[in-house]
Amino acid sequence: MRKFFEHLFNRVKSVTDKSGGGFVETAPLTDEQLQPLTVAPVTIEPAHFLVGVGQSIGRQRERNEDALFSLTSILSDGNLELPFGVFIVADGMGGHEHGEVASGVAVRAMAEYVLSRSYLPFLSMEDRQRGSLQEVMENGVIQAQQAVVKYAPGGGTTLTAALVVGEQVTLAHVGDSRAYFVYPDGRMQVVTQDHSLVHRLVELGQISEQEALVHPQRNVLYRALGQSEPFRPDIHTHPMPHPGYLMICSDGLWGVLSDQEMFQIIAGARNPVLACKNLVEAANSAGGPDNISVILVQYL
Repeated sequence: MRKFFEHLFNRVKSVTDKSGGGFVETAPLTDEQLQPLTVAPVTIEPAHFLVGVGQSIGRQRERNEDALFSLTSILSDGNLELPFGVFIVADGMGGHEHGEVASGVAVRAMAEYVLSRSYLPFLSMEDRQRGSLQEVMENGVIQAQQAVVKYAPGGGTTLTAALVVGEQVTLAHVGDSRAYFVYPDGRMQVVTQDHSLVHRLVELGQISEQEALVHPQRNVLYRALGQSEPFRPDIHTHPMPHPGYLMICSDGLWGVLSDQEMFQIIAGARNPVLACKNLVEAANSAGGPDNISVILVQYL
């Protein structure tokens, strides 16, 4: 590099005018000379996920009723390149008995089932029967529901889970925690539907989105784990955004910060870990009225 700059210096000619003043005239550089200054694109092999996680009790709650789970792995053996991830957020329902127990039980049951039915078969040397990823996620929610009824009677919880295999995301969702796709152009796409009475009123056009944010019944859910009425979770499959992020969070985050505020924090952080830290701090600075949980996933 030193020889390069010495050569560059020698290419510069000083030209003096009649008054004794001077200016610098530079000759154009060749492609060979410019090569050391060119930044080559970064290639990541094998593909994998960069993940950040953040959680806080908030500023106004006495206990944490949120639970989360994050697991990533890579299998690359020359025949198969498999970045794999399971990400879950559950928000125990306030006002219900054992809300904090319900969320923890739901996350454990969901994670155990999904890993045993989707990940372990990939590692097995035997030809194991595998169901579709959507079936795995739906059955995982059923296992979580049964666990909540058994171990946290009277409790309730939301559950938003993502199973990411390569560039494919399969989501299972019950309640009003959310999954977002975050794009570099500023889009914050909500890819789950809130199962709340207030969101239903918004869909029917009876109240506005702004009114929903301060509605006294904004935390009332018509679908959640632990309820006695039968229900089916929302199950969807999407391509993983890249460039971009998958974000899963409880309403302690999205109910406090606007989409624009969340995007600015994510875009301004060096990595997903710092982004989650900054998101939690921003929600607390805005009052922290609820528990806060967030998982941010970047596909590399």
